[in-house]
Formats: sequence, structure tokens, C-alpha cells
Amino acid sequence: MTHARPVDALVIGAGAAGLFCAAQAGQRGLSVLLVDHAPKVAEKIRISGGGRCNFTNREATPANFLSENPHFCRSALARYTPADFIALVQQHGIAFHEKHKGQLFCDDSAEQIIRMLLAECERGGVERWQPCGVQDLERLDDGTWLAQTARGAVQAHSVVVATGGLPVPKIGASDFGLKLAERLGHRIVAPRQALVPLTFAATEWAPFVAMAGQAMPVLISTLPAATGKSKKAPPPVQFHEDLLFTHRGLSGPAVLQISSFWQPGQPIAINLLPQVDVAEALRAAKQRSKRQLGNELASLLTQRMADTWLQMLGLDATLPMPQVPDAHISRVADSLHAWQLTPAGTEGWNKAEVMAGGVDTRDLSSQTLESRLQPGLYFIGEVVDVTGWLGGYNFQWAWASGMACAEALAAKP
Repeated sequence: MTHARPVDALVIGAGAAGLFCAAQAGQRGLSVLLVDHAPKVAEKIRISGGGRCNFTNREATPANFLSENPHFCRSALARYTPADFIALVQQHGIAFHEKHKGQLFCDDSAEQIIRMLLAECERGGVERWQPCGVQDLERLDDGTWLAQTARGAVQAHSVVVATGGLPVPKIGASDFGLKLAERLGHRIVAPRQALVPLTFAATEWAPFVAMAGQAMPVLISTLPAATGKSKKAPPPVQFHEDLLFTHRGLSGPAVLQISSFWQPGQPIAINLLPQVDVAEALRAAKQRSKRQLGNELASLLTQRMADTWLQMLGLDATLPMPQVPDAHISRVADSLHAWQLTPAGTEGWNKAEVMAGGVDTRDLSSQTLESRLQPGLYFIGEVVDVTGWLGGYNFQWAWASGMACAEALAAKP
């Protein structure tokens, strides 16, 4: 073999996990080459958090992650914590704020996190080829890896796959990592969209189209599937977050959270007014108010939503409160506190924030992220079957898995 560029570590994918891992490995004295097929570096970081990058969550624990093996993420998360990454952000003089529930955002721009990661790579002497695709990867008889790239052959002692998942293909997302893992013998947990808006059949959703743009805090939960098809459906979960009505369905933090747990065919339940006892409020209004039912309900919701809701229930919004039967009050209250509906699907990979599923953790070491089947091959970040909740958790997994891998690379003889 001639003219192959020799390096200690080849990192494929210059997103959050790849940049961080490359920087940490380089700073530990390894020669590192970072390659990515996309023309722009870390585009997913750039668009995250509304352009301000929700770079971690102060309260991240293993309980905030989904995986076929929920214990897999424990080791990495314990060894590199949100406090560790916050210290790095502070070291680079990046101002940030906590939005709510431990979610940390840059005061200024996600660009600051990208610049920080590139500066850390520079400090570690990392070389970056971008855009540069990897066409082939094979393990040689001497245990090293030979990669054929758009810029020539590379021979590496170790290869780190940090290619992310399938969301937002327009910024370069691909299934490269999954296909590579599968070709090299790894099992794959079927990828599915997570942190994604949910959609409903057009006829079923028609009554609610008028509510597009309405937002409110709700209690949302999954329900057991009506059929026995979803044997792997996770146990019911619930979130107290904001809901947003759209023209095609539901979005907002509440729905993004529940979407990671939702399985096709599975119904969801929404308490639209968890902070109010609707029946009690309307019964009290019946005693003291001569306003119309629609106007009284609008004091709890909005006028547009109240009118839409009563129309859906087939109730007269113009009925004066003293004339509203108790049965109607109970019906309105029950429908608002326990609204059950079954999504038809999601808004797809273009709108999904992350991928659930990925490289099966049974084939990886939780300590080092190294393949149990192919020594010297590592998988980190989103390509692995570890998916965080909404709120900075997925970035924390990128940093923690990247660090665990970098430390393992540096410890290799």
C-alpha cells in the first residue's frame, strides 16, 4: 500500500460529537484527521436552539435518555458532566442563560459554540478535510484501518464514526454511519424520527385547523396501543410542557417530547388545562354569570379555541350559563382534561430534531464506545442508539460520548 496518509485517529463527521472528540484526542497527543462530506462545519449546531444552541442541560441524568439499553449511557455521562462542559464554555468567555428546566443557551449565537470547538481542535493540532467524503473503509491485516476518501487514502490506527443521524437531510444528514456499521457486522436498532411534530388525518384534523398558532401549557402522555402490534412500545410517559396547534397537527415542546416515545398506531392523551378544574370553574360560573357558554369557556382558553371546541362537541356556544345543563359542563370538562387522539404520523426527517435508534449498544463498550466486533472502530453521538429528551440532552450525550472515546483512544498502547 502506498501514499496513504498515516494518522492515529480518523474521525468521520464534524458535528458536535466528532469535533469534540477530535479536539480532546488531539489535545492528548494523538495525530487526528477529521473529515466531513458537508461543505459547512457543524450546520446542525448552527441551527439548533433557534440559532442559540441549547448546548447542555444542567440536570441531565441517564433517566433523560431513550435506548434499547437504558443503562448504556451511564458511564460516559457520569465521567463528563454538564458542569464540565459549562466550565469549558466559561473558559472561552461565552455568555449563556438558563431558559427553564436546566436548559442552557448562548446569549448571542450558536456560532460561538462552533468557534469554541474549532479552537479546541486547533489547540489539539487536529487537521480537518471538509468537504471530503469517505468512499470505503476496511480493516487491514495489521489491525489498522484504510479509508478511501475524496482527498486520498488514509491509514489510521483507530476510526471514530460520528456521522449523526437522519434528521434534516438538506444540511447533509445521511445514513453513512448506519450503513457502515451494518456492513461491518453491527446490529441496528431501526431508526425513527424523534423530537418531531405529529400530524393527523386531514378529515380528523379539519375541526382544529382554525386553532393553528394557538399555544398553551398542557400535560401530555402516551397511552397503550389499541392493538397488540406495538409489543416494543415503551411504558406510558408524560410531560408538562407547552403545546402548539399547527395546520396539520400538533407541535411545541410537549409534542416534541412525547414524539420520541410515541409508536405508530398509539394514541396520546392531552390535558389541555391541567392547572384548572374546568367542571368546577364552569359550575361556579353557572351560579354567578349570565354570560354565554362560549364566552365563559374563552376565559379559560381563547375565544377562537373555545368556539372551535364547543363546535366540535356539537354544543351551543351562545347558551347563557344558567341554562347550560350539568351534563354539558361535565362533557366539556372531560374532553379538555382527557383529550385522546391517535396521530397519523410525523412531519418527517426534515422536521425531526434527532434520530431515535441507531447502532445497537450491545455491540459497543459503554466505557469506551469501541466496537466489540471490530477493534479500533468507535461510534459516538447520535449514530448510537442513545436519544436524549428535548432540552440540551442530546448535546450532552455528544460531549460525554466524545470524551469517553477520546480518553480511550489516548489510553491505547
